[in-house]
Amino acid sequence: MSEHSVFDPSEREQDSVVRALLDDPHVDVVDTTDEQLASLRRLLPTTAGDSEEMRWVHYPWRRTVVRVLGPRGFDQLRLDRNRNKITSEEQARFRDLRVGVVGLSVGHAVAHTLALEGLCGELRLADFDELDLSNLNRVPSSVFDLGVNKAVVAARRIAELDPYLRVQVFPDGVNAATLDGFLDGLDLVVEECDSIDTKLLVRQHARARGIPVVMETSDGGVLDVERFDLEPDRPVFHGLLGEMETADVADMTVEQKSTIAATLLEPTKLTPRMIASVPEIGRTLSTWPQLGGDVALGGAAVTAAVRAFGRGEPLPSGRRRIDLDSLVRTGVDPTVGPAGG
Repeated sequence: MSEHSVFDPSEREQDSVVRALLDDPHVDVVDTTDEQLASLRRLLPTTAGDSEEMRWVHYPWRRTVVRVLGPRGFDQLRLDRNRNKITSEEQARFRDLRVGVVGLSVGHAVAHTLALEGLCGELRLADFDELDLSNLNRVPSSVFDLGVNKAVVAARRIAELDPYLRVQVFPDGVNAATLDGFLDGLDLVVEECDSIDTKLLVRQHARARGIPVVMETSDGGVLDVERFDLEPDRPVFHGLLGEMETADVADMTVEQKSTIAATLLEPTKLTPRMIASVPEIGRTLSTWPQLGGDVALGGAAVTAAVRAFGRGEPLPSGRRRIDLDSLVRTGVDPTVGPAGG
């Protein structure tokens, strides 16, 4: 469950809680009611959102309460600049979409970008790990979040963006015992974890339920889509591992699992710098390298896939590559041709 609370002062019991918070000298107050209402009234076409009761949101990790528009007006104003790249009708449909994200490093960028665009009505975030200083080259958080569970960090950031978006946190990650509860009722899963065991487990359970799985691997901008909703018998990982089961990898060594990971990444298609880095892992490199820009691109790529899925547009299974480094170096746009040509 989320850690923040939304209060409607028109409800007597909730109003008394708000008054206590406002009277607490240790709680900061942010109230931009006039500015929010003025911006709402400037929207075209005019809206009735300003007739809603304003809400108070308590963010305990910031020791702050913030006054915001009611849910209808908040959505209209916050997402107004989406139009018409996302129509009002599409935006309303996206509010019925339920998305789960497993792994909140790359997954943090994915979840936050989905929330930015208002592409879902519910997010489930799963990660057992805590934020480390070494994560801050790619996870868009801060030193104030160090030592906090990664799923909680992402949920807090999303709550500060949109307090009305339903976010459920799974701080123990997912495993055979919890995965069914995580998947129950989801429309789509984004898998961004490091564990081969969990990657297989998520796909096998998602396939059994007919839930599509999307993944972005950062290196070379690889976007991976598995439409188990349309292809219930599709082999996981596009058949790259055959019909391997989680039990098959449970007792494998780290080296054996690394070999499987390399197979999944298709070594011949890795970027040159990643190929050069692989033999250095464990020798001169602590782990495999990953850049913040690549992670941000992954968030955008997965969001584009979810947007297409939510609209009912074509989103076939398979892999596609969005290699920005290559595009920047060569200046080749496949829709235009060589620069200057």
